[in-house]
Amino acid sequence: MQINALKTFLTIVQTGSFHAAAGELNITQTAVSARIKSLEAGVEAKLFERGPGGTRLSSAGRQFRPYAEQMLRTWDLVRADLSGAMRGRVSLRLGSQLSIWDPLLVDVAVWLEQDQGKVPFVINYDHALNMGQAVEQQLLDIAIVNETPPGTRLGVEEFPPETLYLVADRPVDLRVGDLPLFINLEFGPEYDAQLQVVLPGRSQQHIVLGNALMGLRYLLKRGGMGFFPETMIDEHLASGRLHKVTGAERMSLSCKALYLTENPNLTSIQEVMRGLRQIRPAKGNGSRI
Repeated sequence: MQINALKTFLTIVQTGSFHAAAGELNITQTAVSARIKSLEAGVEAKLFERGPGGTRLSSAGRQFRPYAEQMLRTWDLVRADLSGAMRGRVSLRLGSQLSIWDPLLVDVAVWLEQDQGKVPFVINYDHALNMGQAVEQQLLDIAIVNETPPGTRLGVEEFPPETLYLVADRPVDLRVGDLPLFINLEFGPEYDAQLQVVLPGRSQQHIVLGNALMGLRYLLKRGGMGFFPETMIDEHLASGRLHKVTGAERMSLSCKALYLTENPNLTSIQEVMRGLRQIRPAKGNGSRI
C-alpha cells in the first residue's frame, strides 16, 4: 500500500513544493522525494515538473490527482469499517457528472437520514472523474450523469431531464441590443449542441466556469448571463436579482443514474434509488432495480 505516498503527493499539490510538503508532514525532503519516486514507478509516469518557477503537476499528475483523492477517501472508509466505527452500517458513495446535480446529491442524502435513520455516505464532488468507470470499479455506488457510457454493463435509470434557463442580472432581450458577458458552463456535447441552436452568436464577451454554483455566484457578483437549472435560480428570479432572458429558448439535459448490478451494496443502492424517485419522479421508460 502506498497510502503515505498518496498523502505526500497531495500535500505537494497543496503546498506547492517538496520542501513545504516535508515541513507539513514533518518528514525530511529526502523522504518526500523517495515516496514520489516510488509512486511514479508504480504508475509508470512522471507526476511533477520542477523548474525555476517551482514545482507543478505534469500532465500525468493532473490526470492522477482525482484518483489519488478518491483512493484516500476510500482508504478512510476502509479504516473506519475495520476499526468498528461503522461496523454493521453500509457506506454509500454518491457522485455526479455535472455540478448542477450537487444539490440533488445533498437532497437524497438528507432523505436517507430522515427516512432511513442516519446512514453513512460519501458525496463525491469531483467532476473530473469518469463516472462510468468509477461505478464499475466501485469507487462510487451511484453516479448521476447525462451521458450513458457506450456498451455499458451498468444498470441505468432515467429521470426527468434537467431544464436550464438563460438568465441575466438585468433585463435582456436576445433580439435587441448588445449582449452581456456570457458565462459558459461547458456541460458536454449535449449542452454544446443545444447552445449552438439557442445562442448561435453567443456574446462577444465569454468566460468559462465549469462549476454551476461558482458560475451562479460569479453572475450575481459580476453580472452577465448564463444557463442555469431552475432549482438554482428560482429564489433569485423571485427576488428580482435575476431575470429570464427574453427570446431565449430553454435547454434540456438528460438525467440518469448509473449503478453496478453486481454491487454487494445493491440493497442500499435500491434505497437511494427510491429516494431519487421521490425527489425526481422517474420516467416510465427507465429501467428499475
